[in-house]
Amino acid sequence: MPKLIRDTTTVFSREMAPEIRSPISILFTMGQPLLFLVLFGPMLVGTGADLAGDGDVWQWFVPGILVMMCLMGPLSAGHSMLSELNGGQLERFLVTPISRTSIILGRTGKDTVTLFAQAIILTAVAIPLGMRLHLPGALLTMALLIVMATGLSALSYVLAIASVPSGSLFWIVTQMLVFPITLLSGILLPVDAGPGWLSTIAAINPITYIVDGARALFIGDFLNASVLCGVIAATAIAIVGLTFSTRAMNRGI
Repeated sequence: MPKLIRDTTTVFSREMAPEIRSPISILFTMGQPLLFLVLFGPMLVGTGADLAGDGDVWQWFVPGILVMMCLMGPLSAGHSMLSELNGGQLERFLVTPISRTSIILGRTGKDTVTLFAQAIILTAVAIPLGMRLHLPGALLTMALLIVMATGLSALSYVLAIASVPSGSLFWIVTQMLVFPITLLSGILLPVDAGPGWLSTIAAINPITYIVDGARALFIGDFLNASVLCGVIAATAIAIVGLTFSTRAMNRGI
């Protein structure tokens, strides 16, 4: 265990170094969620729609955008591994005595730290737009999303390994998944406003439960049943992602 922790720290430091040298990249990778927040959010407010049930659209909309960011960033995290696999950098890294499991843990650790920084920035931008901040709820929302992002990031690495050498599979799957999952989880608009078949599909989408749980946490409704459902869904994604990614890495590339 001490070796795994030491190796994970080594990988984490290696992955974080480029982010520290060029922190502006954190802003570039969150461009689309920021655009939705700044451009789409005010239009929702202008419609007067009572999406949150209490008249505060921002309290309903901002957690959804945070989930969107947690989908887009982690699901594309495997791109860096795919580049290193095709360029041979990762192969040179693998001949060292470092634990292969630590490669996954260190990379997902970097992804979650980056995501946490982005979530803080996005939440800060939402405050002058009219959002009322419930600090404990916001922090717990971010913790829930970090658990989900850990699993999605790990699954992205599985996909990257399976996509070598062309990478076509990686881009096809990620591009085909992001927007349907986004639309079918009620991130932008309530799913129950659509036809019955749409609600049925949304009910089997685990991200739907995470979105509902995040919205309850964000306003401080910690005892809401949707919080437990969201925690279960996020934990399941994390377990599945880490299990499959560590197996894929330990089988060899």
